[in-house]
Amino acid sequence: MHGFKALFFFLILLSPLQAQLATPPETGSPQLSYLDAVILGLVEGVTEYLPISSTGHLILTNRLLDLDTATPVFDPQGQPILVVDKTTGADRPYTIGEAAYAYVIVIQAGAIVAVVLVYWRTILDILLGCIGRSASGRRLALNLIIAFLPAAVIGLLLDDWIEAHLGNNIHAVAGALIVGALVMLGVEHWRRRKTNGAINPDAGPALHELSLQQSLMIGFIQCFAMWPGTSRSMATIVGGYLAGLSPKRAAEFSFLLGLITLTAASGYKFVSNGEQMLAALEIGPVLTGCVVAFISAVLAVKWLVAFLSKHGLALFAWYRIALAIAVFMLMGA
Repeated sequence: MHGFKALFFFLILLSPLQAQLATPPETGSPQLSYLDAVILGLVEGVTEYLPISSTGHLILTNRLLDLDTATPVFDPQGQPILVVDKTTGADRPYTIGEAAYAYVIVIQAGAIVAVVLVYWRTILDILLGCIGRSASGRRLALNLIIAFLPAAVIGLLLDDWIEAHLGNNIHAVAGALIVGALVMLGVEHWRRRKTNGAINPDAGPALHELSLQQSLMIGFIQCFAMWPGTSRSMATIVGGYLAGLSPKRAAEFSFLLGLITLTAASGYKFVSNGEQMLAALEIGPVLTGCVVAFISAVLAVKWLVAFLSKHGLALFAWYRIALAIAVFMLMGA
């Protein structure tokens, strides 16, 4: 696992050099290289289920890779790709920044498949519950649906505003990293005082034993993760803590809830933006990023459960603070 982490940080350090050495794409050529796709896929897979904000890391990585620009992109025939401006209603060029932002959401498909693979038994129990063959699966399915509803409603209402004002806002990401870290440290301190410092993976209710009110609370807390840099995983794990779940079970509820939330977010982005994104980007790098995200997410999910079962959230909070400080220093340089 140490080698896995080292590879991640090596690629992040390599990305500014890659951006400097890359030659500007010719008209009609792909705007996302295979190296870009591998880096973004690795960042997505590693960070999606860790409480450190995958969206925040991907926005930062897009900045390092110079993929957040307002440069117009062209289709394979050399024609500019046009979209309707939601403010003026007029046609305008689709930019590489918009394509990359859409891509980092669609690439979550790889991380979604990772959870299906790792938790297939639980998912099978949920499916059996939906057809009346498992009482625990039916209750867990209901809990997950209730927890998903707040994000579904609020996300649809705020999606355009968030993308317009926060989609590539590095200051907003860095600020959210710090605020989220402070919340994590506070909740981790509260949990340790409550349990006298012990971490029992099987303590507290099972996932299907959560009440509907507790599930709804976790769902509303998840909505704070719409602010890039907050972390959906962090928000749902913190919500799980507050609902009385052990760190292990809070992480598992986060994974399963993410399966629904990420599928909805990726599907919505692909339906609303997929045509332009695929016209701007070649399918090869897109699929490559999804495959890399899948492999790295499988490793990250298994590691996170084992780590939280022993150590809790504090290390991730300190990492977020260190990353935010580094970002502020780079912006001030």
